This record gives sequence, structure tokens and C-alpha cells, in this order.
Amino acid sequence: MNPRRVFVYFPAFVKGYIRNPLGLFFSLIFPIILVLIFGAVFANSGSSQVPLTVQNLDQNSPLSQEFLALLNHTGAVSLSFVGPSVGNLSTYLSHNSLSAGLVIPSGFAYDVNHSIPVRLLVYTNPSAGSSAGIVEGAVQGAAYGMNLRIAGGTPIVNPSYLNVGSTIFTYIDYLVPGLVGFSILVSPMFSMVNISSTWKRDKLFRQLSLTPLTRGEWLTATLIWYVLLATVSAFILVSVGKLVFGAHVTITWLAIPFLIVGPIFFVSLGLLAGSVSSTPESAGVVGNIITFPMMFLSGTFFPVSLFPAYLVTVAHALPLYYVIDGLNNAMVFNDPSAVLKDAVIVGVLAVVFAVLAARVFSWREK
Repeated sequence: MNPRRVFVYFPAFVKGYIRNPLGLFFSLIFPIILVLIFGAVFANSGSSQVPLTVQNLDQNSPLSQEFLALLNHTGAVSLSFVGPSVGNLSTYLSHNSLSAGLVIPSGFAYDVNHSIPVRLLVYTNPSAGSSAGIVEGAVQGAAYGMNLRIAGGTPIVNPSYLNVGSTIFTYIDYLVPGLVGFSILVSPMFSMVNISSTWKRDKLFRQLSLTPLTRGEWLTATLIWYVLLATVSAFILVSVGKLVFGAHVTITWLAIPFLIVGPIFFVSLGLLAGSVSSTPESAGVVGNIITFPMMFLSGTFFPVSLFPAYLVTVAHALPLYYVIDGLNNAMVFNDPSAVLKDAVIVGVLAVVFAVLAARVFSWREK
């Protein structure tokens, strides 16, 4: 590995990439268009019955059970329960890709029986679109029903609505990290599938093999470019989100691992897919089969919490899910422990696929 040859070849590779309008469009312009479109629309549709996670801290008192029965009777929500041991419910919801939660506080029955106003905590996720309104309407309806029976309509039971993970986050705050992950996927994946297949067909790799440049040096220069491209794209997307929609996202040092290992993983995956394909056409098919499920099932545009259970399992098996989840934890929640978990998973995958790609990739056709 000669660093001098890497940095001599690097400008040539960058010039070739920049001269391709289609590549630049999908790398920098297309994600910006998606931010503007989805930010303006600011909604998506959910199912008619929204999953609602309940933490009952009143030791399952009869009145709290009555309230939950009223809530269940609305038919708008599907209840599941967690105990006090999970800790802060908002943090639990954000870490488990859940979109809505309800906390019934300790002393609920005592306060209601003594006509003391009691506050219920209702957590919803703005990125879940209409499901947030469904949950809030159902809880408000159940609270009104209990107030009417016990106090003749006096507002004793009062829902307080908060966002999952924070009281200020909006849909755009979750969309921006998703689209940063999208750009980390699309640019390296499609480009490397195309390069590794067409350059092999056109004998360009064979010509490079006649120069002092080694495969490792070529791959290093390529990786540097896609890491830089991902970083530039991330800063542009965050700037557009902040300036146009007032997004509460920040690129901190916690996001750096994903801007590095993410491109490394997808460059390796794209190189591997292109190298094992016999023609550019078949390489394109393989690349699309790999890429499109990750685009739509990893939480880029649609919250994973709204998926059916079997699709949630599928999402957790996709590498891009951990890139996007890690970026959310870094740019939105500022949660180092959650970032570390996602970064380790993506890092291990990047190393494994880089080794596989290096073993399969060859200058010359065999």
C-alpha cells in the first residue's frame, strides 16, 4: 500500500464521478428533493388500530383497569403492557422502535377517588403520522368517559401529550437521519455495482492492472471518496432540514462512525455484487434486489414501529436499519450507549464484507 499512489489516483476517480450527472443527482440532489417532499407532506397513513404500550404504575388498581377497559373499548388502539422495571417509558419506546405509549402514574386511583387532578403521560412519535392522532383521540375519549362517570364531566383525568424521546421532535427530525442513511446506501451501492461490472466488461480493470496502482490502493481511494460524499450529503441534508423546516438535528461526533463505516460497508457490498455478476445487466438486477428492500423496510421513509410484526423482524435483519437507527440515536437522541450498539453491528458487517469483497474482486477476469 503506497499512500502516494492512492492520492494520485483519487482526483482521477473523483473527476470521473463528478462528470457523471446521474451519479451526482442521486448522491446529492435526490435526497434533498425527498427532504422537501416528505417534509412538506408531513404525514403518512397508519393502520386503523394503533399499537399502544402501557406502563401502569398504579399496581393495576381497579380504577386504572377501568380506564384501560374504556381505552380498549374505543377499538382504536391495541394495548400491550410493560412493567416499572423498563424504567423511563419514553426511552424504552425510542429504543424499541415503538410509536406510542401511555403511563398511568402511581396513586392514580387515590387521586381520582379524592377528586385530585391526575395527569396521564401519552407518548407519540411524530414520524408515525396519523397514528399519533388516533392514540391521542382514544386516550382523550377514555379520559372524558371516566370524568363523566366519576365527576360529572369535571376534568380530573387529564392526558398530557409528549413525543417519544423528547417533547420537541417532529416528523422532519426523524426524516433527516433516515435520508442521510438513504444517501449512505444509494451512492456507494449503485455506483460500485455499476463500476465493478462495467469496468470489468470494458477491460478497464485490466488496464489498471498494468499500472503501479494496486487493488488495495484503488479500493482505498474509492472508499475515501464515498466517505467524503456521505459527509457532504449529511451536512447538506441537515442544513436543508434546519433552514427550511426547523429540524432539531445535529451532526455530532456520535454520527461520525456511521458516516465512515456505512459507506465502507455499502462500497464492499456493491463491489461484491458487481464482481460475482457475469454482466452489467445481471449486476443491476442483483443490486436492485439488495437495495430496494433496504430502502423501504429500514425506517427511511416509514417508521418501523408501524410495520406488522413479521416485517419488524425483517427490518432488524437489514444492515441499513442499524445505520439509520444509529444516526437517529446520534443526531436526535444523543444516546452514546445506543449509538455504540448500532456502530458495533455496522462495523462488524463492514469488516466482514470488506474482506469478502477483497477476496472476490480481481483486476482480471478468471
